[in-house]
This record gives sequence, C-alpha cells and structure tokens, in this order.
Amino acid sequence: MVVRSLFLYLGLACAVPSLRAENWPAWRGPSQQGVTSETDLPVLWSRTENIRWRTPLPERGNSTPIVWEDRIFVTQPEDQENRRTLMCFDRAAGKLLWQEGLTFAEKEPTHNTNPFCSPSPVTDGERVIVWFGSAGLACYDLAGKLLWHRDLGSVNHHWGSGSSPVLVGNLCIINYGPGNPSFVIAVDKRDGNTVWKFDVPHEHYGEKTALGPSGSAGGSELYGSWATPLVIDAAGRKELIVALPQKLLSCDPETGKEFWSCGGLSDLVYASPSASNDIVVAFGGFHGPSLAVKAGGRGDRTVNRLWYAPRSRSRLPSAVVRDEHLYVADMQGIVECQHAGTGETVWEGRAKGTDGKNETWSSPVLSGDKLYLPNQSGDVFVIKASPQKLEVIATNSLSEPTNSSLAVSNGEIFFRTHEALWCIGED
Repeated sequence: MVVRSLFLYLGLACAVPSLRAENWPAWRGPSQQGVTSETDLPVLWSRTENIRWRTPLPERGNSTPIVWEDRIFVTQPEDQENRRTLMCFDRAAGKLLWQEGLTFAEKEPTHNTNPFCSPSPVTDGERVIVWFGSAGLACYDLAGKLLWHRDLGSVNHHWGSGSSPVLVGNLCIINYGPGNPSFVIAVDKRDGNTVWKFDVPHEHYGEKTALGPSGSAGGSELYGSWATPLVIDAAGRKELIVALPQKLLSCDPETGKEFWSCGGLSDLVYASPSASNDIVVAFGGFHGPSLAVKAGGRGDRTVNRLWYAPRSRSRLPSAVVRDEHLYVADMQGIVECQHAGTGETVWEGRAKGTDGKNETWSSPVLSGDKLYLPNQSGDVFVIKASPQKLEVIATNSLSEPTNSSLAVSNGEIFFRTHEALWCIGED
C-alpha cells in the first residue's frame, strides 16, 4: 500500500504542471502582448535537437498557432481548392485531428507575401473563432462543428488582411480591413450577431503614391491598419485600444463608445499597440511616426502625448514590454530597446541569422528575462531582455522560411513555418 500510494502521489505531482499549464488562446497569448508567465522554455534547439515533432502543412501561411490544453489550432489556406480552413492538431504527437473550413471562389486581392488566412484564430476553450477575410467570420466547437458563420463583406486591399480577432467576455472584436470598407465590429461569440460597430474613415484610401508593395516604384494605396486590437485595464475600467490610420483610439469594449483618441500615426499601421503601467505605445508602418500616451483619460489626447517620434524604423513586428522598457524589431531585423515612458532608444543592433538574412515579420515573445524572436529564414534568436546591451544568447535554426510568431505552453514552443508545424521541447 505504501509503494502504491507513493506512485499515486508521484503521478499526481507530475500531472499538476500540465493541469496548470498556460494556454496560448490568441495571437500574442493570454496577455495579448506576447508575454508568458512560463520561464522554463528551451533555449537551444536544431532540426534534430529538442524537437518533439514536426507535422508538414499543405501550403504557406503567415498565421500563428494557438494552444488550448491538448489541442493546437492553425488557420490554413488551400488555394487550389479555394478553401480557407482551420486545422486542429493533437498536442502530444502533432497528429491532425480535423480540418474544417469554407469554400470561397470569389476574387479577393492580397499580396504574394501574405497568403489568405493570415489572421490567427482565438478560443475560449469552448469555441474557436476564425476570420477568413472576405470568406467571413466562422465559429467552430473543439470537435470541428461549425456553430455559426457571418458574412462581413469583402476585404478590398491589394496587401490582404492580417488583424486577428480578440475575445472580451461574450464579445469577439475585429479590426476589419484594410481598404474600403474598414470598421471595428463586436459580435456575440455565441451566435455571431452584431453588438456594436463603428466605421473607420478611409478618405485617403485609393490615393496613388510613388511606392509599390515592397518599396519599389509603382502606384499603390498605402493606407490601412492590420493591427490587432489590445484590451487593457486602466483607471478602473477596461479599454479596447485600436491602432488605426492617423490615430490611436480607445473605446469601451462593451459598447464601442470612444474614451479617447490620440492623433499622429501614419496612414499605414502594421504593429499592434503595447502597454505598460497605463502607458500605451503605438508604431506607424513604413517608417511612420511612433507615439505614447497615458491611458485612462477622455477626449482628444494628442496634445497630452508622452512622446512623439515623427519617423521610426519600418515596424511590422509588435513590441513586448519588461520593466518599463520596450523591445521591438523592425522588418530588416534591427532589434531595439526603448524606454516606454520617454521613447528614448537605449540600445539597438542586428541579430545575425545563420544564412545572412535577418528580415522579420514576426513579433517577439517574452519569457522571464529572455526574448524569443524569429526571422524569415526560420532562425529564432534568444535575446537577453535587458536595457544594458543587445546580448544574443542563442541562435536556433530550422532552415524553413516563416512570417509567423511563436506560441508557447507548458514548456513547449509551437512554431509555424511555411512548410510545417513544429513542437520544440527539451528532451
């Protein structure tokens, strides 16, 4: 009996970490800011070291996986079949459990570097909600049954869509766009019915510029927001923060009513906003302005900005915050540490990839005092999150291209490349 009780005790003790493991229910995780409470993530890996499993994917994709207990969810286009799908994998072995989606054969513009299904899914543990762009908003249960579907109209921008849905209570909120129309909408997660909606002005959309999608010569409509909204607690209330063309907006997530706005962003916004101690920081895209403002106020806060930089690096990755410092990369792979309250650059430098390419569209994950930042070559840099200097602890290469960010849960890292879904964990 003593031996049997001992084995039972050890079994229960080993099960506790799994039961208490942090889910990663949305893009950028439970905090919506790329921060995990777990500090036991692997630091070193390769294609053959500290790999739990690798499951091939049918086509390229830019979305990030989400994790709920023993299941991994990934959005996946299947262009030849005109399908936009949600895939569910078994966490333990990477086996595909089910794949469901919608057929959509109508023409929808997007850029070659941004395949359909770039928005990541979101889950509350009972349902998984996916925004399939022009194919609509779809909600599935954890077994893959379609619970409801909403047609929200056509996405009309030649760079496609990218903003991911967020959950607040019983609401699912989407920054719908870019292009014409653009709007922010909240639907009831239980049935998809609209709770509130407001339009985003698009008076500049359609104007021609001298730059094409990659900065080359040629006409292009450089206007719109791909930023995922952020929910924060400030001054005793919840605020929904949305980075929109030309302004940062805060509103009541339950009603959509505006609390405050702050002008100064550029016409292009890629990165999602970040927050630290009621300080909200937003970056414009394509070398546009960056700014910070104190949350909790009302009205036009433009004159009350904490700081404003009229030109910054080309920001597509979003930032993480640790001890009042922002850590963020630009599209060329320059990593920067800034003071959130002043905007002062503390240090900057380049993390060098294994094949010489350093460009990144991925947003970092903060685990304790370590940053995990992928580049487009499939390298993941582990960087010391310290205001002292840029210190690269490790460079881990899977040698597969990617534009995705990382998901972490229970000591494991889930990484989506253009070729496969990987589970990284210490042997």
